[in-house]
Amino acid sequence: MKLPSPIPMDLAEMIAARLRVIGDPNRIRILDLLREGELSVAQITERLGTSQQNASKHLGVLLQAGIVARRKDGTSSLYSVADQGVYDLCEQVCGGLQMQLAELTAMIEGTR
Repeated sequence: MKLPSPIPMDLAEMIAARLRVIGDPNRIRILDLLREGELSVAQITERLGTSQQNASKHLGVLLQAGIVARRKDGTSSLYSVADQGVYDLCEQVCGGLQMQLAELTAMIEGTR
């Protein structure tokens, strides 16, 4: 889908809000973990090496933005990615960063 040009202010605000939500390193790491399937808060906490309170806070932000979904399983909450499009965005950004890193490495090593 092609964006309108110029981008209307309300759409620009929505885009900026989405980028702010995923613009936190801990949230990016959570999304990376959820790539492989749903996980509980305890599993996320253990894999990230963070507190349950911290993981829950970030999951709440992602949930409110509609990027992740939550389902109850007994006393546990299991989280999964609800908006797979977030990975497309991450792949584009990551691909650009990998190119920049490769160019910088080549410059430092004097091969460019």
